[in-house]
Amino acid sequence: MAPNTAVRSEGTPFYAKLLTAGAAGCIADFATFPFDTAKVRLQVQGENVAPRAKAVHTPYKVSLISAGLAPPKTVQVTPRGPGPRYRGTVGTIMTIAREEGPKSLYNGLTAGLQRQAAFASIRIGCYDTIKTLYQSSFQGDASSSDGASIPIRVCAGMSTGALAVLVAQPTEVVKVRFQAAARSGGAKYSSTLGAYKCIAKNEGFQGLWRGTFPNVARNSIVSVAEIVCYDVFKDLIIRNRILDNGIPCHFSAAVMAGFSATVVASPVDVVKTRFMNSTGKYKNAIDCAVKTAVKEGPTAFYKGFMPAFSRLVSWNICMWITYEQIKKVVDQSFHS
Repeated sequence: MAPNTAVRSEGTPFYAKLLTAGAAGCIADFATFPFDTAKVRLQVQGENVAPRAKAVHTPYKVSLISAGLAPPKTVQVTPRGPGPRYRGTVGTIMTIAREEGPKSLYNGLTAGLQRQAAFASIRIGCYDTIKTLYQSSFQGDASSSDGASIPIRVCAGMSTGALAVLVAQPTEVVKVRFQAAARSGGAKYSSTLGAYKCIAKNEGFQGLWRGTFPNVARNSIVSVAEIVCYDVFKDLIIRNRILDNGIPCHFSAAVMAGFSATVVASPVDVVKTRFMNSTGKYKNAIDCAVKTAVKEGPTAFYKGFMPAFSRLVSWNICMWITYEQIKKVVDQSFHS
């Protein structure tokens, strides 16, 4: 196989790296937004249902004399509540499209794109720079970013993920509120800008940063699972000459990164979504996690796993392939 001949990006200006990552994140978010909406609906489903108690038996007298089987007796019947509104990834998307219109699958898209413009540009655009900085500080050799150890990459991924949340948290809160609201329940916010103003007015300035702690935890984990796993898998694929540094290589590494991110981040993601969607129902993220576990059991932390998996894998594929192609063009333009 041909050796890796990709243009190195060390000489590319920092602002170009931020713009490249932000643009790729926006493209990926637009392409996979319906999966994200389905994930949010499944994650908040059931949180307003009363805790499951012991079965309450309602007696109904059924005469069996006519059948000659027995004297009159009471048959105990346990009434059942309605089933869940959303079932599965495809079912949830179809239900939303049928009941609220296909446009509802993109509720909160404006806030989502604003989030990616701020979030992806920092989380991904700063990764190589932070990784090189840590490598120089702790390993003493930053001549090649591919030589960074896994702990260095993990620290870089967690740092950029946490920093991105602190900047982009208000956009995340607004996006979740739009996605969680069903049209049948009435529009809660008239516009994205109106949502920012309404939340700040009714819940205080801190309302825009609701759920920052679980979101920092979630995105630190996701950054490690997505960015670091992609970085490591990509290096292994190229170093072992399994694939060249091209789209098939980027696709394979992105699938593995998306799967890793879904597995480790789902519990934190459920808590983050529910806490940001609430308006005073939970004291804090830990209270939200405890109440969710008590009321719905541990499986509640993996609600929306399939749409989360579908969304993260598809998002990673779109994101990394787009990012690598844009980065290649940008790097070449600055090195030509």
